[in-house]
Amino acid sequence: MASEMKPELSRLLAVTDIPPTGRMVRIEANEAERAALARRFRLPAVETLACDFTLRREIKGEIAAAGDLTARVVQVCVVTAEEFSAPVEERFSVRFVPAGQESEDFDPDASDEIPYEGGTLDLGEAAAEQLALALDPWPRKPELGEQPKGV
Repeated sequence: MASEMKPELSRLLAVTDIPPTGRMVRIEANEAERAALARRFRLPAVETLACDFTLRREIKGEIAAAGDLTARVVQVCVVTAEEFSAPVEERFSVRFVPAGQESEDFDPDASDEIPYEGGTLDLGEAAAEQLALALDPWPRKPELGEQPKGV
């Protein structure tokens, strides 16, 4: 039987703690969590990571979430193999949906759906996933300029 992996950054929030008027939540990763995320994403370091969520209840137990993620990570330049520090800023929106109620239809314009169980959202893991999506897959030191398109 496979054991479930514990997220490196976990911030649980009960759906019942989100009032009908909505709720804002800020999460920040501590030093140990940033070190664990750096290992997960194969980065030399995650220097800072914070995410502000605006949560709103919707129908059928769904929660709409808008997020503003800010981070500073150390990446390795694909040209020089040197480490450099880079900012990450990402605005995103996701929908937390009760497990088993995910949409069957593929809509590229719709917010990503994150299933949740037991009436509890994990905002930390959601922030970690957004960081992973925002990382440059071909990082280059700023003084080397932008990566040519199509490469």
